[in-house]
Amino acid sequence: MNGIWIIARRELRSFFNSLMAYILLVAFLGFSGFFTWIFGADVFLVGQASLQVFFAIAYWSLFFFIPGLTMGLLAEETRSGTIELLLTKPVNDWQVVVGKFLSTLLLILIALAFTLPYYITISTLGPVDHGAVWAGYLALILMSASYIAIELFASSVSKNQIVGFLLALLIGIFFHIVFGVLAGNISGATGSILNYLNLATHFDSMSRGIIDTKDLVYFFSLIGLALLLTESVLARRRF
Repeated sequence: MNGIWIIARRELRSFFNSLMAYILLVAFLGFSGFFTWIFGADVFLVGQASLQVFFAIAYWSLFFFIPGLTMGLLAEETRSGTIELLLTKPVNDWQVVVGKFLSTLLLILIALAFTLPYYITISTLGPVDHGAVWAGYLALILMSASYIAIELFASSVSKNQIVGFLLALLIGIFFHIVFGVLAGNISGATGSILNYLNLATHFDSMSRGIIDTKDLVYFFSLIGLALLLTESVLARRRF
């Protein structure tokens, strides 16, 4: 565990040293705040003391922000050759993968923590379903963790950050959009499988305040599989 936290702290520090963290925080808060409170189907237009508008905006904005954070975690180290140096340290492949995963997840948690004033403000406007709000935040965290894991894998198989970014988006689009579109046009068992693979199915359910075991199994399975694939890529590179 010590090796994991050392790597996580190192990567989190690098985010702030390179201004990447500040750019994410400003962009995410500005984008989500604008559409939650000012423009479009904002809170005041909807007329409900609910954060559903924010969750819908964050669902899309994090989908695009996360690849920008993860694209260089392994791709840049592979290109520069520092990954070989890192793998010679007294840490195993799994610690490297989980450490880098946690660093990005911690940054996302910081970004979401800065949106808690939205929750406080909504609470002053009317009765709030607090369970639905916290379930919505949990859905955002699990969705973010899933995409971080997927895009960490995409970064591990490329030496170019841009290629890693595009590959991450391509894989993410299947879970974000394609599986849902296919599920709506295919019936039977195949349609049910595609609907289960669709990330929006599980996110929407949780963001409404319904925490089902099948949704948790989906997210944790997706995260675990992506991290294991990333670890296998590093293991091949080591040998």
